[in-house]
Amino acid sequence: MLVCRPAHRKDRGERIEVVVMTAPGNCVIAGGGPAGMVLGLLLARAGVEVTVLEKHGDFLRDFRGDTVHPSTLTLLDELGLGGEFAALPHTRLYEIAFPAADGTSVVVGDLRRLGRWTRHPYIALTPQWDLLNLLAKAGADEPSFTLRMNTEVTGLLREEGRVVGVRYRGQDGDGELRADLTVAADGRWSFARREVGLTPKEWPVPFDVWWFRLGRDPDDTTAALSPTMRRGRFVLDIPREGFHQLAYLGRKGTDGELRGRGVEAFRRDIADVVPHLADRVGELTSMDEVKHLDVRLNRLQRWHTEGLLCIGDAAHAMSPIGGVGINLAVQDAVAAARLLAGPLRRGGPTTAELAAVRKRRLLPTAAVQTLQRLLHRMVAAPVVEGRRLGPPKPAQRLLRRVPALSLVPAYLVGIGLRPEHAPEFARRAP
Repeated sequence: MLVCRPAHRKDRGERIEVVVMTAPGNCVIAGGGPAGMVLGLLLARAGVEVTVLEKHGDFLRDFRGDTVHPSTLTLLDELGLGGEFAALPHTRLYEIAFPAADGTSVVVGDLRRLGRWTRHPYIALTPQWDLLNLLAKAGADEPSFTLRMNTEVTGLLREEGRVVGVRYRGQDGDGELRADLTVAADGRWSFARREVGLTPKEWPVPFDVWWFRLGRDPDDTTAALSPTMRRGRFVLDIPREGFHQLAYLGRKGTDGELRGRGVEAFRRDIADVVPHLADRVGELTSMDEVKHLDVRLNRLQRWHTEGLLCIGDAAHAMSPIGGVGINLAVQDAVAAARLLAGPLRRGGPTTAELAAVRKRRLLPTAAVQTLQRLLHRMVAAPVVEGRRLGPPKPAQRLLRRVPALSLVPAYLVGIGLRPEHAPEFARRAP
C-alpha cells in the first residue's frame, strides 16, 4: 500500500513529505553508524521499508573507527560505491609493523600479500563521516529508506513480550515508530540492548587509549601503522591525509592521573616515545585535545530477543588493536541483510531467523577477539607495565626468518575468516 509520512532526508537537510511503498514487513534501526547505515541501505535495496534513527545532527565526530579494510572496500565495489569512495580523501596503509629493541621494525601484517584475494590489498584511512555520508546519499536514492537525524531512541515498544518498535525524541517532539524488526546498532553502550536486559561477557583489558592529532610533513610518504614503545609507553602513529593520528596506550584507569600531570608533561612523554614528532608536540595546547577511550572487549552470548537484534558494537565491543571494529560491524550488517530481507518481506523474522545471524557471525568475531586477547597479553600489557619493548623475541625472530607468516594476521585483520559479500538484490553497477 501507499503511505505518506514526514521524513528527514540527510541529503537535502529539510523536512518533507515522502511517498513510499510499504513492504509487508518493516525495520527500524537504532544508530546511524557503519553497521546501521549499511544494513539500512541493503534492506532498502531489497524493498524493505527501513528507518534509521541517528541521535546526532551530523556524523562529524573525531576519533571514531576510520579504518576501512579490504573486505569493506570489496563490499563498496559490489554496492556500486567503490568509485565514489576512492574519490574521498584517504590514506592507504600496506603493512602493520612493530619496533624491535635493536631499532629496526618487524612486519607483523603485510597487507600487500592479500593481492590474490582482493583488489584492495591495503587499509584505507578516511574520516568515518565521509563514509557515512556516502552511505546516506546512496540510501536516499532508495524509495523505502528513511534517515532521521537528531532522533534519539528513548524506549522500546513491547507487546506480549515482543519488541514491536521504538519510542523516540526528535526535532518535532516525542513519537513512536512500530516495526516488525528493531535492530540495535547503537554502539557498545547500547541503550536498546540494555532495555531488553542483554548483558555481554567482558574480558579484562590492561590498557586505555588517548587519541590526539599532530601535523604531518607534506613530504612524509609513510604507508605503515607504526607502533613505538619506550619505558612503559606505547604510541601508535597512524599516518593520515595531512596529519598524524596518534594513539597513546597507557594503563587502564589512569585517565585522571594523566590529566592531572598536565599537557606539558604529556608533550614530554610523547616527544620521548616518538622523537621524530618532538618538534610538533607543541601543537597540543590543552588536554582537552586528548580524547580518552575506555577500551572494552566483550560479546553477547545471545544477540537477539523477540523482535530485536543486536549487531556491531552492540553485540561485541572490539579492542582498537587491528582497527577491525568497523569492518566486523559492517559484515554483521551484510549477514543480517542477507538472512533477514526475505523474512521481512514476508512480514517479520522469527526468533530462529534472528539467531541465525549470530550463528553465522560468531566464528569470525570470536577469532578476532581471541587474537586481540593474545596481543593484549603478549604485547600491550608487558609494554604499558614497563616489562618489555615490543613483541616477544621468539616471535620477532620467526617473523624475520619466515616473512610469509605476516600473511596470517594480514588476512585475519583485512579480510577475516568469513568475509560477507553483498547479496544480489543489493548489487549495483559502478
